[in-house]
Amino acid sequence: MKAKNENRHQQDQEIKIILEILQPRFSVCKVIDYSDVDLRKPFCFTGTTDEENSLVCPEALVPENTTERDDGWKGFRIIGQLDFSLIGILARISKLLAEGGIGIFAISTYNTDYILTKEENFTKAMKVLQSAGYEVREGVLRRDGQKIFSENDTMYWKASGQKTYFCL
Repeated sequence: MKAKNENRHQQDQEIKIILEILQPRFSVCKVIDYSDVDLRKPFCFTGTTDEENSLVCPEALVPENTTERDDGWKGFRIIGQLDFSLIGILARISKLLAEGGIGIFAISTYNTDYILTKEENFTKAMKVLQSAGYEVREGVLRRDGQKIFSENDTMYWKASGQKTYFCL
């Protein structure tokens, strides 16, 4: 068991995590239903339970049938598609921000994780993560949905013994 844990720790050290700052300000909402939500718009996250219909979306897209909302959230995402075998990526980010006194609202999708903090804590959150070795990039979405970084941006990702190159 010890060798397996050491191997997993070594694997974690080989992964370079790059965070992309998202442009919109977000709102965390409760809605009556999703009939007024355009789910084709980027960054609309929904969650339905037996108690509520939740929506996280850019403030500009909050629907009229919202019953409660909390505005003023800024966010970032982990760049790349995270393999399900990778363990502890969100936990480490969460722990670092908690130690810095910064609360988060986390959203996981099939590809990656999104982390929101209140706007007044966002700059501090980015500094905490940068000082812990995370690379932070400001992503810009064009109207056609393409991401723009500098021309020579590439990311080397090594996970599960495989090499994958993401050209951004």
